[in-house]
Amino acid sequence: MTPVDLHCDLVGPETAPALLLGGSLGTTRAMWEPQLGPLSARHRVIAFDHRGHGRSPVPRGPYTIADLGADVLALMDRLGLERASYCGLSIGGMVGQWLAISAPERIERLILICTSAYLPPADAWRERAAAVRAAGTPAVVADAVVARWFTADWAKRNPDVVARHRQMICDTPADGYAACCEAIAAMDLRPSLGLISAPTLVIAARQDPATPPEHGEAIAASVPGATLEVLDAAAHLASVERAEAVTALVAAHLQAPAAASPAVDRPRGA
Repeated sequence: MTPVDLHCDLVGPETAPALLLGGSLGTTRAMWEPQLGPLSARHRVIAFDHRGHGRSPVPRGPYTIADLGADVLALMDRLGLERASYCGLSIGGMVGQWLAISAPERIERLILICTSAYLPPADAWRERAAAVRAAGTPAVVADAVVARWFTADWAKRNPDVVARHRQMICDTPADGYAACCEAIAAMDLRPSLGLISAPTLVIAARQDPATPPEHGEAIAASVPGATLEVLDAAAHLASVERAEAVTALVAAHLQAPAAASPAVDRPRGA
């Protein structure tokens, strides 16, 4: 599928190292609001909407994770970025894994938050896609999904934040949301995780029902040299619920001294 021109916000000095932020299924680039100010002090931060989300185009589906990754590479080309660090949550983290596997020369450092390399059952994702196409995101998924994004106690204390993020789901085009569900259904990045050479930080959330910590543990165990942090008192959108902790972990990883790249056996010609 031909890449689309992703909509993005750019914050921070133009000459600073670039950092791409890719969000969760059903969100827009606005989910990264807590991180933009702190991270843009040292980086040129590019928060983007995946295809089918926010203000990005909504091509006919189904999509693949490779399609979403190719969109990011096209965005980098459009912005004149040879290399950038990448931070992604949920489907954004799936895209980050694909980028680090398929275009390692473009990815400086990698942060994967509340994500997975393989998220079965595929039939459940296809059924969700069909239901959303038939009835729309507000009717089918908004309440159930937002309940998995935040712990119950935090949600009660922050109703305005919860409402804003629920509205993101409701505003996501049905075709875009459904086609991204189909991308997740078809995804299995596990066999290629060992090819990732970018210094990688994996962040999981103890109370995340969508991608429980064992998914992050599996990624960290398979990516050479990866480190794992598990946050307590956080569900799926840990970057919102535990914003300060996530921001601090991301900043520390981006600023850590460069280490020797892990040895990776790549197929000849790859």
